Amino acid sequence: MITALLKGIIVGLGASIPLGPLGVLCVQKTLGSGRNSGFITGLGASVSDTFYAAISLMGLAFIQNLIDENIDWVMLVGGLVIMYIGAKIYLTNPIKQIKQKNKNKKHFEDFFEALFMTVTNPGAIFLILGLFAAVGINVGENVSTGDLITTLWGVFAGSALWWFILSTTINVFRKKFRIKQLMMINRISGIVIFVLGLISMFNGAFELILKAIR
Repeated sequence: MITALLKGIIVGLGASIPLGPLGVLCVQKTLGSGRNSGFITGLGASVSDTFYAAISLMGLAFIQNLIDENIDWVMLVGGLVIMYIGAKIYLTNPIKQIKQKNKNKKHFEDFFEALFMTVTNPGAIFLILGLFAAVGINVGENVSTGDLITTLWGVFAGSALWWFILSTTINVFRKKFRIKQLMMINRISGIVIFVLGLISMFNGAFELILKAIR
């Protein structure tokens, strides 16, 4: 049980540490709305990572095949979702964000924003499969219910731990930023996320065009 938990934590950390669009979003949310907003944003990704880990561990080949066969559409839709989030961040007013933090009305939005961003990223399942192989977990084999649940809790805990560390660290420096600097960070974060979504969208569209030509 302990071994399964530790391996799950390693997988959760490994899946979360690479700073893709979700990492940028977590930093932006923390600077704009505080640690809780950044951490809850990360929890959305943790749920998505745990979902993909469950697919891998339970050997749900039909879901993996479904994702693989429709990866172009997933990349296209996922790219559009990421582009929307990037544009929204770019247009966000930091002053309004700070005021909303005190009302605690945005946490559900933060969570589901991150969840949709990560669940529409098919690369996550392949990364998690690779991490399971690296820590010595053979996916698709008969796994006891206890080990399965323990490993999944480990994945969630490892992922959540990373987002807590990141949001807490960024929050330490948050008070050193002025509104003008936060505005610039919003703009840069929005552009970075938008461009990453644009790349995903174009890749998906390109694959669909190639299929149509063939």
